[in-house]
Amino acid sequence: MDTLISMQVFRLVAELKSFAAAGRRMEMSAAMVSKHVMHLESRLGTRLLNRTSRHVSLTESGALYLEQSRQMLDGLEEVEAAITKATVVARGTLRISAPVWLANPAFIAVLADYRTRYPDVNLEMDLSGRMVNLVEEGFDLALRASSSPGDNLIARPIATVPFYLVGAPAYLDKAGWPQKLSDLPSHAMLWYSLAPTEMAWPGSENNPPEKVSITPVLQSMNESLLHLAALQGMGLAMLPKWLIEHDLQAGRLVRVLSEQGLRKVTLYGAYSSRKYLSSKVRTFLDFLLDDTRLK
Repeated sequence: MDTLISMQVFRLVAELKSFAAAGRRMEMSAAMVSKHVMHLESRLGTRLLNRTSRHVSLTESGALYLEQSRQMLDGLEEVEAAITKATVVARGTLRISAPVWLANPAFIAVLADYRTRYPDVNLEMDLSGRMVNLVEEGFDLALRASSSPGDNLIARPIATVPFYLVGAPAYLDKAGWPQKLSDLPSHAMLWYSLAPTEMAWPGSENNPPEKVSITPVLQSMNESLLHLAALQGMGLAMLPKWLIEHDLQAGRLVRVLSEQGLRKVTLYGAYSSRKYLSSKVRTFLDFLLDDTRLK
């Protein structure tokens, strides 16, 4: 059997988690799809897929083989496109790791529009907030709001995201409105677990530099939890504009310390260092960069 075709079939089965669905996409029977997978397993001397009558999942060897073969197949498509001048259609499953706070209406609207333009791409989003290993865990792309998106990765800046220090009006009416950074140690703070608990401000023409330490009453790596806690009046939180924009407009949250309470963070698109970038990753990154809603 043609090993290259078997690799393409295996990738589809793994992405679609179905022999029948892969067969329909490749215009072959489910039995032939199974033969192609068995051909690879026989060639490699190991099982790549666990299959039952209702479920298909990757074995440990299958996950490793999928990642390595997917890079090769994506690269082959790009090479052929460069030579033939043909347009490569973005397709397949695009696995993305992203911050929890990207689960917001503005970003979901961007995802919906991307899918409208590229209907052959299926999106799989991991919003666990952890720093995934793209290669070992089979991710195509990581969206990371960090000054250091990751070693051995190519990182493209996508947008600058403002983070505002905010609180609910009811909390501020009770606890008082902070007028300067040094007021914050007396406030209940809702804080991201990995963020430093020291806040600094370089100062301005009329205000001297300031530096204070805070003691959070609630810490979490989940910004959505901190957001909900702020809405409930538990304290002040530093949250991304994209997540709280509707709350600010509706007055459910208000900004405090407009200058000192502002942080700007760059959102990067990070991917594995390889010569040929797959069309699904390239089109997604280009789409984000061109979308004015993320500016």
